[in-house]
Amino acid sequence: MKTLFKATLYFVLIALGIILVATLIFNSYYRLVNKRAEKELQAVSLLTVDGLQFRDLNKNGKLDPYEDRRQPVEVRGDDILKQMTLEEKVGLMWHPPIGIDDGGELQAKPSILSPVSTYDAIIHRKLNHFNLFAVPGTRELALWSNKIQQLAEKTRLGIPVSISTDPRHGIQPDTDLLGGNWSRWPAPIGLAATRDSALVVEFGRIASQEYRAVGIRTALHPMADLATDPRWARINGTFGEDAQLAAQMTAAYIYGFQGDELGPNSVACMTKHWPGGGPQENGEDAHFHYGKNQVYPGNNFKYHLIPFQAALKANTAMIMPYYGIAVDQTNENVGMSFNKEIITKLLREEYGYDGVVCTDWGIIEGFSFLGYELVEAKNWGVEKLPVEERIAKVIRAGVDQFGGNMHTRQLLRLVRKGEISENRIDESARRLLRAKFVLGLFDDPFVDPDRAVEIVNQEAFAAKGKLAQRRSLVLLKNKANATGTPILPLQKGIKVYTENIAPAAISNYAQPAKLDEADVAILRLRTPFEERDDDFMENKFHQGNLNFPEPELSRILKIIQQKPTIICLYMDRPPVIPEINRQCSGLLADFGAQDDAVLDVLFGNYTPTGKLPFEVPSSMEAVSAQKEDLPYDSKDPLFPFGFGLTYE
Repeated sequence: MKTLFKATLYFVLIALGIILVATLIFNSYYRLVNKRAEKELQAVSLLTVDGLQFRDLNKNGKLDPYEDRRQPVEVRGDDILKQMTLEEKVGLMWHPPIGIDDGGELQAKPSILSPVSTYDAIIHRKLNHFNLFAVPGTRELALWSNKIQQLAEKTRLGIPVSISTDPRHGIQPDTDLLGGNWSRWPAPIGLAATRDSALVVEFGRIASQEYRAVGIRTALHPMADLATDPRWARINGTFGEDAQLAAQMTAAYIYGFQGDELGPNSVACMTKHWPGGGPQENGEDAHFHYGKNQVYPGNNFKYHLIPFQAALKANTAMIMPYYGIAVDQTNENVGMSFNKEIITKLLREEYGYDGVVCTDWGIIEGFSFLGYELVEAKNWGVEKLPVEERIAKVIRAGVDQFGGNMHTRQLLRLVRKGEISENRIDESARRLLRAKFVLGLFDDPFVDPDRAVEIVNQEAFAAKGKLAQRRSLVLLKNKANATGTPILPLQKGIKVYTENIAPAAISNYAQPAKLDEADVAILRLRTPFEERDDDFMENKFHQGNLNFPEPELSRILKIIQQKPTIICLYMDRPPVIPEINRQCSGLLADFGAQDDAVLDVLFGNYTPTGKLPFEVPSSMEAVSAQKEDLPYDSKDPLFPFGFGLTYE
């Protein structure tokens, strides 16, 4: 036994020693690489011309047209394009994630979220578009933004960095993976429940100010997809299943972020997911191989284009195609970004779109770290093609930029072999540079960290978000008691049993109590989903069955049978709840709301006005019988699209 213990101890010590040495070598290597990279940089000086100051981005001591903010964007773009090397042009066409080190420092070495150091990415790979995942606090984020722009301006031509993000303002009940101190709003599906496009514009303006304060200039949203299959995992990011409502909300959203026209006071919207990611076969999401097909059994492909038509009319700066295959809608069943009919023929030619088209993330290769694939590639329909052929196919389809990947060397080889012309690279580079010029990034990409702290989640913004939360809540049931009086609004001061509500929150309205002592029960629940964890990301997507499973359903019904019960249900997807609805006393739908917003409605401080942005089905059999591409086609829905009660 002692021999076995000693052998195990030696093995552990040796393993720890190997890890320690490897870590030291890893860190030392990147310190050396970063120091060498920084030697290639040159500080920027200011030029004074006609009493105005300009940054000498190419360090040649004179004012070039691309450095002169008085010149037309087309002149500036042509000028810098003539000065760019092929490597610099190719660097524009990749949009990978970037990490932030502690204290808002630049990421000095690869990590799981960003498999390249910031120095290597900008100096050697010539990249200057990045998206953020996890972020620090407001001040640290603003400081980081300035540091990465300072690094970028010291490169040969001083091309500024464009920073993007997925939505950050929506509320989810159990997670805040991305971080930050933003004002808190309902998810887009909740904004749709308000039916108020002016509110959506106001949200866009506030979110835009918060983004710009910390240096984020591209919003990887809105989602113009339609929620025509209730099983789909991404419904809470949409504006529901009605194309006209979604079109109205999408246009308002873009107007809020971009303004009357794209400019220095805008955040560019990358509207997604062209040409509509909602009609997923069996409701499965296209992030995963089993969800790669988008199907149109109702022959309703054009219906899903309606919100995108509104986005184009609102001058969305960018478009992102989805991963899926629009089955049998074109001559080739491949993912949208690989499909020339979808990108060039339909978007570019038929709709006349000349803005930036960027793929969804990871269609060339999946996300890997130290050789281990964490997330599979979404290369649907072209899985057997080598990496370079996938890249070539996307470019030939008419796409400008690759999200999530950074295969610069492979694209350079394609151009040098003559398989992709440099003129074609110039076409995309010109669009990508145009966006940077119009947003004012070449002129002043820096932010004020003190001002950022004042702007982000300021009291006025937080109050607007809280009001929107209340306006988004939808009252679905308000049962009358024996005297004919509806149970809602509740009387303040009563004894209440709660689940998933903070004790401090309920104490402001009622007396917290055990179930057997309570006058009423209030349960905050969420739409069920199937647990799936075969993939690094899969358990983050709520998919599949919409029924409450056993024994959870029986547990809920037992509470309802013991006490008058109000169910507040977070509907990131439409749930199947016939038994719960039949027996509960009150039912409230929420789409991202804090406890005080819910309790304000339940106790009468705010009168509910929201309307359902989708149907609530009566059974999974009805769901399965629906056609994935048709809106409100569920048989005998429990609650129809547009339903919503109020207090009399």
